[in-house]
Amino acid sequence: MSQNARKILVTSALPYANGPIHIGHLVEYIQTDIWSRFQKMRGHECWYVCADDAHGTPIMLHARKLGIEPEELIERIWKEHNQDFSDFAVAFDNYYSTHSPENQEMANLIYENNRDAGHIERKTISQAFDPEANMFLPDRFIKGTCPKCGTDDQYGDNCEACGATYSPTDLKNPVSAVSGATPTEKDSEHLFFQLSDFEQMLKQWHKAGHVQEEMANKMDEWFEAGLSDWDISRDAPYFGFEIPDAPGKYFYVWLDAPIGYIASFRNLCAKNDALDFDEFWKAGTKTTELYHFIGKDIINFHALFWPAMLHGAGFRMPNAVFAHGFLTVDGAKMSKSRGTFIKARTYLHHLNPEYLRYYFAAKLGSGVDDIDLNLEDFQQRVNSDLVGKVVNIASRNAGFIKKRFAGKLSDKIAEPQLFQSFIDAGDSIAEHYEKREYSRAVREIMALADKANQYIDDKKPWVIAKEDGKDRELHDICSMGINLFRVLIGYLRPILPTTAQASEQFLQVEPLSWDALATPLTGHEIAKFKPLMTRIEREKIDAMVEAEKHSAEKSEPSKPAAKQKPEQANETDSNYISFDDFTKVDLRIAKIVEASHVEGADKLLQLTLDIGEENTRNVFAGIKSAYAPEDLSGKLTVMVANLAPRKMKFGVSEGMVLAAGPGGKELYILEPTDGAKPGMKVK
Repeated sequence: MSQNARKILVTSALPYANGPIHIGHLVEYIQTDIWSRFQKMRGHECWYVCADDAHGTPIMLHARKLGIEPEELIERIWKEHNQDFSDFAVAFDNYYSTHSPENQEMANLIYENNRDAGHIERKTISQAFDPEANMFLPDRFIKGTCPKCGTDDQYGDNCEACGATYSPTDLKNPVSAVSGATPTEKDSEHLFFQLSDFEQMLKQWHKAGHVQEEMANKMDEWFEAGLSDWDISRDAPYFGFEIPDAPGKYFYVWLDAPIGYIASFRNLCAKNDALDFDEFWKAGTKTTELYHFIGKDIINFHALFWPAMLHGAGFRMPNAVFAHGFLTVDGAKMSKSRGTFIKARTYLHHLNPEYLRYYFAAKLGSGVDDIDLNLEDFQQRVNSDLVGKVVNIASRNAGFIKKRFAGKLSDKIAEPQLFQSFIDAGDSIAEHYEKREYSRAVREIMALADKANQYIDDKKPWVIAKEDGKDRELHDICSMGINLFRVLIGYLRPILPTTAQASEQFLQVEPLSWDALATPLTGHEIAKFKPLMTRIEREKIDAMVEAEKHSAEKSEPSKPAAKQKPEQANETDSNYISFDDFTKVDLRIAKIVEASHVEGADKLLQLTLDIGEENTRNVFAGIKSAYAPEDLSGKLTVMVANLAPRKMKFGVSEGMVLAAGPGGKELYILEPTDGAKPGMKVK
């Protein structure tokens, strides 16, 4: 490890031990794994730990339904999760469970330290109680009729039909999801963590840049509303850890889940004598770094409760909490009925996991915007970029080296300036990786791949191979191609570790470090080339989707007959959208980089739109009657940026430009006022 090497601990949110991993989960673990692998490749000491989140009422009830103990269920799920992550090349240094002695000890310690510091209070509260199951009911285990829109079979905290939020006591005709009994109200003493004690500390922590700006703004809403005390206890029966000084009370799952980060690392330290636990977790430590990767839906736990608990208990707080957005498939929420709620194992039965790793990387930035897995674009991008560009460089040159030169590369670099340009690009690519701007890193790498292929196209080794006296030239060209491929696969190594490993075997080199890429291979023997990747066939994608559809149909429970709704006015109409639907529309300022006619289309112009951060979109707009292409280039306009891509006769349209007017020549695109820049949101 170099003198300037960093010591980094990185975590992902803990997957719940109550079901399988799906591709929506994988966004986070792949994002974290790429960052961890990049840090290690740069020569830093980086440890990536995680664990199954193994406590809570849902796990207890699921185990009861299966007729097994919760411990047996979580052990079974842990094995499935571990195998799925391994097969997607997510390389944890330790993958543990929150149902562990280390986690119980650390949860007790953090609780007791906060209690002794005066941050825990006892209060008596009234809760919903199932008289038949003899247990208190979490909100999600109470169902009934929505008090706002009258939809049946809704949860006790929010309505999935109209989006309303409410208290379980507001539900009409409430029933327990456990027994079907009507819940009653019952008092119980609970323990509360006094979050308001840490308000000023948390405000300063957020302002210091430990969370993304979007998330800091979200946290401001919590501060404005006032920080409420947090209920950290649950009544028996409950699968979890009993609170040391409160018999019959258990730590709420969200208290001991993040403590699982500490417990997993402590378990790793017990296996590795070189690791110093206190160096990573003691308050005030300056020699190590701690980062959490999470979904934006759990930012309140990780940017409010978690740092406050750590601070109150005398532990270090994270250097940063990195939140990401959700995954949609073909522009819509993942759906079991459409077959787009794709489990990790189903994907693995049909496709190479590195295809998905690459596609996610090509979409991911440092922000919290949702990303879309467009299955058609997924197929085209993987086939074009990985198979058609990167792997193609090796396959175009390796055969000549093996057959004509006994597998040995030339003793010189034919184009030193070209090679150096590839190495010089490494600083920028590394910076993108460091800042989690993977999509930018991918764009730069693919631009280099285009240059490498252009070099081969220009030199035409397949022509030179047929000419007499050109062996030296052929040798130099093909060796140059192999060296350019080596640099590219090195830059892609954090994203494609399995393909990189196979490439290293082909090149007959040690695992590639970032620094090693600057030294070319000369006079070096390579192995016989074997195909590194194959093209995605649409049939495999369709088979995967159909498999999930079939799985959903098999597992879909029979539904009881719908209850008769009370005769009352219902405002819902299919011709209307809700206000919540309207707020989902993402309007962005876009610059028209290029405009052109569309052959065979009477009304369409093809627009290339810049929406900031080097992100461009292809959009077909029906504005030809009012505008000539030359009138549009350089103009700013407004587009719907989160419209699902639409396959048209002329290509794929990736958004919509807003225009108004009666039609014909009187049709006007919306043009923003001075000061607008590409990518700005329109509110």
